[in-house]
Amino acid sequence: MVNSVVVVGRAGRDPEMRYFESGKVKTTFSVAVNRPTKEKETDWFDIEVWGRQAEVAGEYVRKGSLIGIEGRLDFNRWTDDQGQKHVKSFISATNLRLLGSKKDNQSDASFGEDMR
Repeated sequence: MVNSVVVVGRAGRDPEMRYFESGKVKTTFSVAVNRPTKEKETDWFDIEVWGRQAEVAGEYVRKGSLIGIEGRLDFNRWTDDQGQKHVKSFISATNLRLLGSKKDNQSDASFGEDMR
């Protein structure tokens, strides 16, 4: 079995970096990917990156940056105070590619104002 995901899109928000006492670093952000349909639907993906790739993302990725992500689909599962079970999917990135900035590709960026 294979769990592999590849997405190319624009960062929906500036990355958030967290440093842990163990010395590890985690960076999270969202990526918007336009579907090639008449309706111009946009899919949103939450991204989580660890280690050196997380440092690169934190330093170079900005809202609107065109990026490529390789990784696997993963899930956070939790139960809230009322006993409700929740599941949230995200992409655990193993490779991050900086492909350009929003101003480099103005004609390609039409995500509207809903940047998560």
